[in-house]
Amino acid sequence: MLVIGIAGGSGSGKTTVVRAITETLKGESVVTIPLDSYYKDSSDLTDEEKRNHNFDHPDAIDWELICQQLSELKAGKSIEQPIYSYISCSRSKTETVHVDPADVIIIEGILVFTCPELRDQMDIKIFVDADDDDRLMRVMTRDIVERGKDVRWVIERYSKTVKPMYLQFIEPSKRYADIIIPQGGHNKVAIDVINNTIRKELRAQK
Repeated sequence: MLVIGIAGGSGSGKTTVVRAITETLKGESVVTIPLDSYYKDSSDLTDEEKRNHNFDHPDAIDWELICQQLSELKAGKSIEQPIYSYISCSRSKTETVHVDPADVIIIEGILVFTCPELRDQMDIKIFVDADDDDRLMRVMTRDIVERGKDVRWVIERYSKTVKPMYLQFIEPSKRYADIIIPQGGHNKVAIDVINNTIRKELRAQK
């Protein structure tokens, strides 16, 4: 089993990198664990508090649960991954996603390198880098289309939360990366290097 961590700022292209890796690993079982699923339940907050909720601070993540569940997968056990809603800021109390162990486990999220215990369980750590302007455009598109936010809210959140947290926590965490991908998920050369590295590691384990 190979555990790959993929970090980077919001809108950097992490999902594109995950997709590229997954598509080239045909014949191997691959599971992606999104860090977003492990936000702490905040359904008790008022509407105003939810509006100002900081999703980009490490304290927002249930690190104990994700570390425990990754350990269980590495031990060959299945897990019930939580489901989190950005709309209600709540974790589902009735539904989960059943996840079985796999040849390759990808842990993906903006803050995955900020937790030492989680980092220590990774075999390969990848940081996806991208220009601030490109990331802002992608964040705006995602939050407006997928999360029902308005432009004013997105820009305000980016300036007050996303950018400061990126500078304080996410950008410094790339020092833990084994591989840094510039130009986001569109760097084909870097993707090819990563895929060759993954295949080599998998062959060495067999």
